[in-house]
Amino acid sequence: MHRARAVHALTTFTLIFGLGAELQAQESEPASGDRLENEAPPPAINQLPAAVSPWAGTVELYGFAPVRTTGTTTVSNGRRNFSADTDLNLGDILSKLKWATSLRGSIEKDRLGLLLDLDYVKLGQYGSTTGQRGIFTGRAEVTATQGIYDLALRYRFGDREAAVGKPGQFSLIPYAGVRIIDAQLDVGAQLEGIGGRISFQRQGNFGRTWAQPLLGTQATVFLSPRLRAFARADIGGFGLSGSEDLSGNAQVGLGYAVGNNTDLNISWRYSGINYNTGDTPDSGYSSYRNGFEVGLKFFF
Repeated sequence: MHRARAVHALTTFTLIFGLGAELQAQESEPASGDRLENEAPPPAINQLPAAVSPWAGTVELYGFAPVRTTGTTTVSNGRRNFSADTDLNLGDILSKLKWATSLRGSIEKDRLGLLLDLDYVKLGQYGSTTGQRGIFTGRAEVTATQGIYDLALRYRFGDREAAVGKPGQFSLIPYAGVRIIDAQLDVGAQLEGIGGRISFQRQGNFGRTWAQPLLGTQATVFLSPRLRAFARADIGGFGLSGSEDLSGNAQVGLGYAVGNNTDLNISWRYSGINYNTGDTPDSGYSSYRNGFEVGLKFFF
């Protein structure tokens, strides 16, 4: 009898303990609605990163301020030629400047792309010296309009161009294409007439548009996340369009990111052109400029 009572008590204790444990587990487990509200959804499995567009591009508005410009303009009137030498400082250029437009741009897909550079300048009459004496006093006036337009195919080594990057991040971009030069120059010489009277007489003009093969490269390396150094050099002509036909640029500078997609660029640039038709009598011109270039470059 005592044994039957013990078994009955043990069975009752087991039932009570199991029921209490089940009730406690139900109280501690939140409702399904509460779980949806309070718990973050489980992370997605094998979630792919956002795709990066293979397309990229740049646009740069710039201004070239040569501290010195030298050159010679040779014009022909059909019977003989006449030369005028030029040596201008920045003040002379700014005082005679009638119009200037300068723009660079590029677009690429993956690593292959196109490069465009447009540079147009128009100067009013500026003083020169004649290469011929006698009845000439040695003074001349030149009016010049010059347009240089580059179009080239480019290939990028290194990282994509950007305003902001990691120190040591770089890009190297060689390019090859065509350069079109449009030059219109009028020359007048100061004459000393009878009685010492002085007058300007138009001696002739040089006007020609021609194309040159173009080779060049540009490079960039980041010195800090927002500061980068860059350089550019190109050469065109190779004597294919005249007895003398050569042009080129050399440039080195620094760029600083003023936004996540915008750079302020300051550089020193040398630019030169030397062209002669090789006709008899010949005509042509040379122009050599060096000075500061300031640009605002946008990356997209």
